[in-house]
Amino acid sequence: MPTPLAKILIADDEPLFLKTTGELLMKAGYECRCVADATAALEILARERVDLILSDLNMPGNLGLELLHEGRSKWPEIPLIVITGVPSLPTAVESLRLGIADYLLKPVSYRDLLSAIRRTLGEPAGRSRGETHEGDPSQESAARFPEIVGDCAQLREMGEIIERVSRIDTNILLTGESGTGKEIVARTIHRHSRRAARRFQVIDCTTIPENLFESVLFGHAQGSFTGAVRDEPGLLRQVDGGTAFFDEIGELPISLQAKLLRVVQDQTFTPVGKHEAVRLDVRFICATNRDLEFEVNAGRFRRDLFYRLAVLHLDLPPLRDRGDDVQLLADHFLTVLRATNPRVSALADEVRTCFRRYHWPGNIRELRNVIERALALARSTCIELSDLPAALQKAAFAESSAKPAAACAASHGQALDAAEREYLISLLQHHQGNVSRAAKQAGLSRQGLHRMLNKHGISADDFRQ
Repeated sequence: MPTPLAKILIADDEPLFLKTTGELLMKAGYECRCVADATAALEILARERVDLILSDLNMPGNLGLELLHEGRSKWPEIPLIVITGVPSLPTAVESLRLGIADYLLKPVSYRDLLSAIRRTLGEPAGRSRGETHEGDPSQESAARFPEIVGDCAQLREMGEIIERVSRIDTNILLTGESGTGKEIVARTIHRHSRRAARRFQVIDCTTIPENLFESVLFGHAQGSFTGAVRDEPGLLRQVDGGTAFFDEIGELPISLQAKLLRVVQDQTFTPVGKHEAVRLDVRFICATNRDLEFEVNAGRFRRDLFYRLAVLHLDLPPLRDRGDDVQLLADHFLTVLRATNPRVSALADEVRTCFRRYHWPGNIRELRNVIERALALARSTCIELSDLPAALQKAAFAESSAKPAAACAASHGQALDAAEREYLISLLQHHQGNVSRAAKQAGLSRQGLHRMLNKHGISADDFRQ
């Protein structure tokens, strides 16, 4: 076994961050010890050699910055990097006073984190042992799934899940806002499965007329109804051995859901006008931007069908919650689409700033459209703010004009915080603590709403009846 580059102690009470960060740094050649609280971290420091400490601020045992104080006092030779999702001026000042090496804000990209670690340890910026793509921030997932562009924690975890589920035939439900890439994820799972050589069939539930649903899916015999001039096999028979991707499954009328349930459950169906059942071998992957659990409780979606389809449930994060992935995707689309205007090779700094601040209601699909439009309109070798749609220009202008007011009126920010807190409380009261329904009404992802609740110290459990 090669000697590790250095031994890093990671202390963070967020299980996902702790797991993914530890795994990525170990693949980069580091030895990692991962703990979920400051007390355990201090115990390790007392008995083991450590080259670097990577520590969260808001975690058990560190509410008074105990790990920072005791770590710098007892082991001043060990550099310490702080990484936090809840920054504040007092903790930043105290951290700097204690002589920490770096102060990073979540979400932090793997590239930035690795750069900070190398800089702190005095290592060269070249590729670490175990990295597969030098300078590629999504080096782990990109090597396995080049179709999925991004490096946020949710996508790294999803990459691990996709790698596992591709080997089995479990039915999968993909949820997330429109434009988050559900079909791309479904195609990726198919391409890495044992069914890759067979057909991937997209079935859009919004485009099939209700009265033709059985005929389109199951096929029909000649003469079984007016217009049936010949036998038709139907979509499901054509995809036998492959993957059936039901897009917008939440739009399927409840009158048709029982018919689909039979196929999913028994892998058999009977073509219209025939009497013999047909057996098939199909994997079902379904996608929706609806909250199907809410639809089930409202009586608009069959509970038995939901459980059959959602054996594994993957929720894709909206683009606004993916941090630096906006920049990675923008660069990716610029590379892929610039053939329409080859002389354009870059994005202006103000465009990148605008992309970070914009809400992206249309998610990845909207970003691609924006880049494609800007390439068509660009008058120089760089995409400028004036090349963007009016909605983005307006958002960039509103953000820049709001800065002076925010700088001179701290009380205004406090008022906004208070209003936000009152809104969250009223939202949870209305939905009796149901986070899914509250997030849907607020136009947020579940993760986004949870972050806002944590920010204000609100627990959804307090509102459940």
